[in-house]
Amino acid sequence: MPKHAAGVAFAAVVWARGMCKTLAKTPPRETPVSEDRPSKPGKTLLNPERRADDVDQSIRPLSLAEFIGQRAARANMQIFIEAAKKTGQALDHVLFVGPPGLGKTTLAQIVARELGVNFRSTSGPVIAKAGDLAAQLTNLEERDVLFIDEIHRLNPAVEEILYPAMEDYQLDLIIGEGPAARSVKIELPKFTLVGATTRAGLLTTPLRDRFGIPIRLEFYEIDELELIVRRGARVLGLGMSEEGANEIAKRARGTPRIAGRLLRRVRDFAIVEDAQTVSRAIADRALQMLDVDPVGLDVMDRKYLTLIAASFGGGPVGIETIAAALSEPRDAIEDIIEPYLIQKGFVQRTPRGRVLTPHAFRHMGFAEPRRDPGTQFGLFGASDDPDA
Repeated sequence: MPKHAAGVAFAAVVWARGMCKTLAKTPPRETPVSEDRPSKPGKTLLNPERRADDVDQSIRPLSLAEFIGQRAARANMQIFIEAAKKTGQALDHVLFVGPPGLGKTTLAQIVARELGVNFRSTSGPVIAKAGDLAAQLTNLEERDVLFIDEIHRLNPAVEEILYPAMEDYQLDLIIGEGPAARSVKIELPKFTLVGATTRAGLLTTPLRDRFGIPIRLEFYEIDELELIVRRGARVLGLGMSEEGANEIAKRARGTPRIAGRLLRRVRDFAIVEDAQTVSRAIADRALQMLDVDPVGLDVMDRKYLTLIAASFGGGPVGIETIAAALSEPRDAIEDIIEPYLIQKGFVQRTPRGRVLTPHAFRHMGFAEPRRDPGTQFGLFGASDDPDA
């Protein structure tokens, strides 16, 4: 290429970089390096999305070796990270899928730390325009990690810009309007996009297929949560008996974030009672006062189960009816309340709606009704909820 042509091309790229950073009237906000998100209506102590205390940062593991649980995910990520380090190439794009509070952001931070690269964090709703995404991408360095939480909530127009960035490490932008509009390609450094979502089904197929490393995170076992509680207690300088750790772990809904939150609240009770060590009795008393029952159900869980049992004869009842009756958004019910209830065998999702199991009736102390297989329960008639 002639020197003047190379100079023009270089100037065009520099100009485009400047333009893409000013496309948005307001600069993109970088979300805190945290699993926590803005609060939503109806939150209770056990809501995994509720913003945690600042001390939560000190409890977070800093490496895969410190990370407890998710054995298969950890083992796979260790291999992929080591391979990327040995080849000197950027790690393939990673998608973490799972309910809130299982460690998606923490794992993304660990990936960047293990690779020895920079970590940038944002979320799907924050990236409102193509310029917001362009500003994030053009500020990356070689092999950096860009984390997008709630990636299923990306604007479709922004998502289209992301495809060539992920696949070809190029940014295709249209600068200007009308006859003066021009298409500009910007070369990007080879980076790693780490996406996190609680709703994999809401991801478009083209976006989902561009993630070379899909990782699904599962709820934690009680023994894993006990280790997390004991580690957190050591970090907080709190004496913790094995029985006390077990009591907290049993009520943490299989979620490390909730385990950490309950630990901090139990610590407060222990401090007020001048207890040097958290025993089972102290933990049980504290958690009862917080309305957390022996299997981890909170006020909203019990309202959900009581509604279906008392008002709809145990179901089936559609999700829209439940959302209207509880005055909660459908997403909050599907993402926060139902996953644990389904995992514990309290609720079944059927084509005709939600149905309580005999286990739920026994736990709540309700008499199990006789169900007519031909009956559809709902506020608005038999066809109440087409997408139950």
